[in-house]
Amino acid sequence: MIVLTLRVGLILTLVFSGFVHAAEQGAGRPNIVIILADDMGYSDIGCYGSEINTPNLDKLAADGLRFTEFYNTGRCCPTRATMLSGLYAHQAGVGHMVDDRGLPGYRGELNDRCATIPEVLRPAGYGTYIVGKWHVARNLGPEGSQHDWPIQRGFDHYYGTLAGAGNYFAPKALYRDSKPLDPAADPDYKPEQYYYTDAITEHAVRFINDHTSKQAGKPFFMYVAYTAAHWPLHAKPQDIAKYKGKYDVGYDVIRQARIEKQKKLGLLDPRWTVSPIVGAWDKVQDKAWEARCMEVYAAQVDCMDQGVGRIVSALEKTGQLRSTIVMYLQDNGACAEDQQRAASRNAGKMPGPADTHISYGRDWANVSNTPLRYYKHWEHEGGISTPLIVRWPATIAAGRNGSLVKDPGHLIDLMATCVDVGQAKYPQTLNGKAIQPMEGVSLRPVLEDKPLERPTPIFFEHEGNKAVRDGKWKLVLAHGPKATWELYDMETDRAEMHDLAEKEPQRAKELAAKWDAWARRVGAQPWPLKAAGKQ
Repeated sequence: MIVLTLRVGLILTLVFSGFVHAAEQGAGRPNIVIILADDMGYSDIGCYGSEINTPNLDKLAADGLRFTEFYNTGRCCPTRATMLSGLYAHQAGVGHMVDDRGLPGYRGELNDRCATIPEVLRPAGYGTYIVGKWHVARNLGPEGSQHDWPIQRGFDHYYGTLAGAGNYFAPKALYRDSKPLDPAADPDYKPEQYYYTDAITEHAVRFINDHTSKQAGKPFFMYVAYTAAHWPLHAKPQDIAKYKGKYDVGYDVIRQARIEKQKKLGLLDPRWTVSPIVGAWDKVQDKAWEARCMEVYAAQVDCMDQGVGRIVSALEKTGQLRSTIVMYLQDNGACAEDQQRAASRNAGKMPGPADTHISYGRDWANVSNTPLRYYKHWEHEGGISTPLIVRWPATIAAGRNGSLVKDPGHLIDLMATCVDVGQAKYPQTLNGKAIQPMEGVSLRPVLEDKPLERPTPIFFEHEGNKAVRDGKWKLVLAHGPKATWELYDMETDRAEMHDLAEKEPQRAKELAAKWDAWARRVGAQPWPLKAAGKQ
């Protein structure tokens, strides 16, 4: 009887090992996991220069590649529309936010002339899942149209919020699939303390486990959209405690430490002139309150990183890690918006608890964006350039692990990459309507250590802020009554400190003409918008 039991156990072990081995070989189409963070700067994770504890993201980078010049759109809604569709945001209908301005490029929702990544991958045999922030739909209530919600745009299952920001301890517009949820009365998820970042992580892990157990052998696409570290500054006390006193030294000391670390990491060329610091710590009257803002912000990032670790662990435990391409990115640069800062400071309300609604402000955002200029909203590097980490051991040679990729990439490239690695076919029509062709290029050649061929420049527009990146050259304009185009050589001046427009007027003129032609093609309108009638 003992011998029989041993034999049965051995057979089961071999069978299980065979399944795991097959999954770990990475043969065929990979699972695809895209993790998107919210309102974080270029230097806010450890492997891009931060002092914030992000061991799991750092491990992803050590086991994969870090892009040093990856671009978003400079704002949350357009970034999500661009990433999901592989089109510029105006083409997808979300050239600004989720309000309808009556213009084709500014309808405030994903339109019917685009396909989403899950809508393309699902016909190719992928399971499709989303957790977290959606923010590309106009209607947020269950009583209105749901045509632009996740389940109606290609996802099999959803847990998250339709809105752009909210209370981390009691989020509004929360849904499971298309059914509204009260986080305090959810029969399927009852943590001791509800915290949205943890809820996003938990449901991502559930989806991985459920898919693996019920649909073994079928690849999946998962989009994990954290709201961390978007305001309000809400974090759990145990995470905040890790950073107590860490930021008492002020903006300049923390920023300089990041600069030095970036030099050691190879992210910052010592020859570059870095952008100037904007905050004066010696002039801050309530230093304890100001330092607390950054402590809570760091705690939010820390908690998200813990979640990334849990997701990677779930992939590993289910035998999926080697056959999964994991991509981590951010929706825009650091946020300089001022949310109830003066009122909360004057009232003595310290950030962190659920009854506050505070942002960390421009001066800490300047630190977060080290060494780049400006912030979210702008199309200077501080607004549009953030990390991209890619881990795919089945394709990225082990000898390249931890390497830097200097080829410029953009959110438009993620659709093309998913179509490529997922062996899917990008459609010409969707639901009987013609859709627009992809704008980006697959990043797979870079992952295979080959040149990235990009036939056209990369373009940007948000709220009248404009830019075009063509090779090493970048032309950029900050919207305003006296705004003029600025020209920078990104190889020698990544922080955009030396405008070459007067020295190279012909180059600036040619790039501006390219931007104008692009704007006409995609429907980018002069700012402020002159709203047309609702269509």
